[in-house]
Amino acid sequence: MTLARPFALSDVTLNPGVQSRAQDQMLHLARVYPVDRVLAVFRANAGLDTKGAQPPGNWEDFGHPDEQPWSGADYPGAGVAPTASLLRGHYAGHFLSMLALAHASTGEAVFREKTGEMVAGLAEVQRELAATGRFSHPGFLAAYGEWQFDRLEHLAPYGEIWAPWYTTHKIMAGLLDAHEHVGSQQAVEVVTSMGHWVVQRMARLERAQVQRMWSLYIAGEYGGMNESLVALYRVTGEKSFLEAASAFEMDSLLDAASSGADVLDGMHANQHLPMLAGHLAQYQATGEKRYLEAVVNLWEQIVPGRTFAHGGTGEGELWGPAGVVAGFVGRRNAESCAAYNLLKIAKGLFGLTLDVRYADYAERAGLNHLVGARADVTSDVSPEVVYMYPVDAGAVREYGNVGTCCGGTGLETHVKHQESVFFAAPGELFVLQYVPSRLEWADAGGSVTLDTRYPREGQVTLTLEVSGRLDLHLRIPEWARGRERVVAPGAVISRPRAGFVTVSREFSPGDTVGLELPLPLRLVPAPDDPSLVSLELGPTVLLARDDATTTQTVAPAALRRLDGSLDGFTRDGDLVTVLGRTFEPAWSGGDHRYHLYLRLADERIAFLGSDSGVPNRHDQHGWSFLGALWGEGGYGSVEDFFSAVHRHVITAARTGLLSGAELGAVLGAAAESTLDDPVVRRRGTTDPHRPGGTPFEGGRVRRSEEPTEDVVVWEVPDDLLSGEAAPVIRVDVTGERAPSGWYTSAPACAATVVSAGSGVTVLEIADGDAWRTGIGLPALDDGRHLVRARASDGLGRTVYAEREVAVDTTPPVPRIRVRSLGSSSVEVTLDAVDEVSGVDRIQWRTAETFWGVYQEPFTRALHDRPQTLEVTATDRAGNVSPVQTVELPAIGA
Repeated sequence: MTLARPFALSDVTLNPGVQSRAQDQMLHLARVYPVDRVLAVFRANAGLDTKGAQPPGNWEDFGHPDEQPWSGADYPGAGVAPTASLLRGHYAGHFLSMLALAHASTGEAVFREKTGEMVAGLAEVQRELAATGRFSHPGFLAAYGEWQFDRLEHLAPYGEIWAPWYTTHKIMAGLLDAHEHVGSQQAVEVVTSMGHWVVQRMARLERAQVQRMWSLYIAGEYGGMNESLVALYRVTGEKSFLEAASAFEMDSLLDAASSGADVLDGMHANQHLPMLAGHLAQYQATGEKRYLEAVVNLWEQIVPGRTFAHGGTGEGELWGPAGVVAGFVGRRNAESCAAYNLLKIAKGLFGLTLDVRYADYAERAGLNHLVGARADVTSDVSPEVVYMYPVDAGAVREYGNVGTCCGGTGLETHVKHQESVFFAAPGELFVLQYVPSRLEWADAGGSVTLDTRYPREGQVTLTLEVSGRLDLHLRIPEWARGRERVVAPGAVISRPRAGFVTVSREFSPGDTVGLELPLPLRLVPAPDDPSLVSLELGPTVLLARDDATTTQTVAPAALRRLDGSLDGFTRDGDLVTVLGRTFEPAWSGGDHRYHLYLRLADERIAFLGSDSGVPNRHDQHGWSFLGALWGEGGYGSVEDFFSAVHRHVITAARTGLLSGAELGAVLGAAAESTLDDPVVRRRGTTDPHRPGGTPFEGGRVRRSEEPTEDVVVWEVPDDLLSGEAAPVIRVDVTGERAPSGWYTSAPACAATVVSAGSGVTVLEIADGDAWRTGIGLPALDDGRHLVRARASDGLGRTVYAEREVAVDTTPPVPRIRVRSLGSSSVEVTLDAVDEVSGVDRIQWRTAETFWGVYQEPFTRALHDRPQTLEVTATDRAGNVSPVQTVELPAIGA
């Protein structure tokens, strides 16, 4: 069933590199953060001494001071029960997993000791809760009462409850990790008792009721309960756990996936991704193929059609329509939890299928999204990871996220970056990721060292201290396939598997295998909009540093090499300068405002080493010569390139986008281009195809060699060579444009004739579908506009121009909500509304503070005297709201 298996974390050690930076910083947090703080919410719930420890905070905080650990029977009811922080306990489960994984990764005693301390603390809480006799089973373990599970069974919505089974999964997963990676027998006892509670709780419910529960948005989110129950079955052998795992299935999603139907639009991404990892575990435990088939089908609906360039998915935690990426860029792409779980699924699918696509995705998301989600700082208190890794124009990574779901998965992510580097099968070793590391391979009686500066450089050296016959499979990234170089003297090199080069030989200790991968700089289009591109250097997605918050443009045509990659860039450490911009890697952990996507906007038709000087005009559908030429991604030979140039030039001339003289200039510039590093100089000449001969069908390019140069002879229909130049127009905008790129006062737009060609007969401009004759539009309202202009000439040809104009003249509106948490503190929730550019930040201050805050609630202690809280909000256009105030009462008031 399993074709290849990953190695245990303890078998692979990271060496210095991009991934080890993030790991070292998270290991520091794991060493210094007190276990008592993550146990505090559990101890408080059980009435135990919290030892003066404060919980981590944010979602992982003490509940309402008047909240009780109610059972389902004594819960006072919605609107009556004082509650807060209803997801508490989830972060502690992640923290326990981090400690166990950190021990596996490093072997450090401190992580074993802290794991044991935390497991013992949870065991004490479980015993204390059981002693109360108020809960349905002595295995119940949570940081709140059992009432949330009861209310879910009565279909309570998110708001009254908050995903109680999700939290249970995190606690069980942490205990299972403590057993697997540290060998804790007490963890097995605690989690087995929890499992018995789960079995009896779920056995009471009808399948139809369970399905209604799981369909509830967030309230019914159960994480990977099916995965943990399968793992518990494997540890204990108790079949009741495997049977209980089948209760944690969403039948409608499984049925749709099995039939190939796509129902993901509008679904909560991370509510459903963990269940897919569980389905893989169920497949391996039961052999039922429907689980594997469903996961494979769902994967294909998500990757690449719903994933952004850095590997993330979703907007506002939800999936959008199939195949829509550029059209789904918003303010809240892309949740880090979702990428974490996609990576887990990719790892499982590779082991079951050996399909290189899953390893390719693991590199993209693991390197760019997840490593890049960790700030390049060291902290004693915070995971310093992002919740969302945004991809919209002018985004900024907001690190921190103590106590959130993504803060929790971040704890785990950055202590196990070596988990998918090597996979093994009998007589075979798969190298999937080029991460500096060392493998201790017990079955082979030796080690393998992977030495590289990848992704900064493309050279990789593998030193094998093993003996015997071995097939070494090296993954070749998609952008390097066919251009890699393998150095393995005495070995047989073959390509029996798609995406891999295999080195086969009898290995002796000390043998080395070298791999050289080119790192091309290339523009990668979004699948639904080829004019919106990401810039990628080898496996690294690059972020353009720019404070603007509107989409920025680039003109790359004059830098394109034959294969579509870019020439003319420089590197300064990890920074890349090209196209007049400075780029940093997505894995940098930096804090600059950035653009992951850029808009192609070549105004002239140019090639590497030659410029035709001809405008790159667009038709009404947005088609242009350069867009069509490079939309194919690049060319394997110069003959293929010439053929495409010829084909698209004819099309452009037929539709009036090129005059006869311009047609010749473009063909001449294409011939003279140095994009393929020609040995001798080339020039182009046209050979008119005159009426009366064989009908012209296009595609005729001939090479005529002369002693000192090559001549490219282009056959062109005679009638096109006599065509006159079409007009050239543009859209001009006047008004106050902020550094953000937004207009903060209403701008005016006009159509301008740059070159009249044979003469303009009609000039029109439109904002939307309504065309206006003349040169101007009224002042634009707030919003994003695509302003278009068109001009017709006396020959009946029409050319188009367009410009994106973003207008936001109104500041956001802050909102302040204050909720009493007893006599000594209040909970303050700040948010703001801005329907146009979106809220960039909210700030608040009192007499002694001025902090930037997010939209999550925070607690404020009351003082002897009333406090005035001032709040202001700034939108992404740069508009700042007037200050609003609220008075907080004095303590005891």
